[in-house]
Amino acid sequence: MYKIFSIAFVFSFLSAGNVFSLGNQENVPADEIVLQENQSQTVNQAQTRTEPDRAELVMNALAQAYPQQIEKAEYRNNDWAVLLRGKWYFFAGGRILPQELTANAASYSPQPFYNYQAELPAWRKPTPEEAERYGNMSRSRNQNPLRRSPHFFDDLWRAHNNAESYERVKTLRFLGHSVTVHNMILENLSLVEEEILAASRRDSQVQAWINNISSLEGWAWRNIAETQSRSYHSYGLALDFIPKSLGGKQTYWLWTSQYRNDWWNVSYNERHHPPSAVIKAFEKYGFIWGGKWLYFDTMHFEYRPEILILSGMPPETRR
Repeated sequence: MYKIFSIAFVFSFLSAGNVFSLGNQENVPADEIVLQENQSQTVNQAQTRTEPDRAELVMNALAQAYPQQIEKAEYRNNDWAVLLRGKWYFFAGGRILPQELTANAASYSPQPFYNYQAELPAWRKPTPEEAERYGNMSRSRNQNPLRRSPHFFDDLWRAHNNAESYERVKTLRFLGHSVTVHNMILENLSLVEEEILAASRRDSQVQAWINNISSLEGWAWRNIAETQSRSYHSYGLALDFIPKSLGGKQTYWLWTSQYRNDWWNVSYNERHHPPSAVIKAFEKYGFIWGGKWLYFDTMHFEYRPEILILSGMPPETRR
């Protein structure tokens, strides 16, 4: 069972020009509102960069995050680029494009490279102005669908279509449940599981969270609903933990929005959060948590080590 809203909407929004810290607005180097499944909307003002600086940071973060696939990052042809499997990809205003597509960069939406907060900020009810903005963004979500170039991540994960992606995935047991993921994150997930099980022996809340898991959702080849952009589930890099019971709490902003127009006013106490030890275990080994996004998705984790590196939280991958 996948996240379903009417005809299976499976996306969230981000503001590339205005990134929000769950109610606090900060400026980032972009100027358009776009849609995104699983996009953090938090950024510390001290980390904000001009685009040339941001390009260098992003491309070096990619090289650091994926050393087996990316040979190097360097400044060439007036832009920052990475050499991926013998092919150069350029920053191109955040779009990460091969040389032959850079002239047509404006036809693509930027990729989601953002700063991710180590801790949830204190809850604050959005101001009327912020609430109006969030409502307008929600109502306009279908008007400007994303069109991100899939070329870089398709090449990175060697998954250019459904059949090729399926060749890269494996099914494993995680916390007693089967889930299918990309074969390159198997070790990371094993280490995450070790951390969670160790925490469960010390913390009854962690064990209760494990006991409440109904199923896990991983690989599923699809685009983000009503966009032309790949979901991270397509690569087997995202996991959704479906609980047996939400205990009357909320887990996914889009589900909440079906009956509550002011989904942004759902406080942390009203959301179904995993224990902190679970979140930290995932972050330690390269995964980010959807509960830290403005468009919250508290059941969701995805493998994005470059995001953690950009945010000064470099993950561990070996022990």
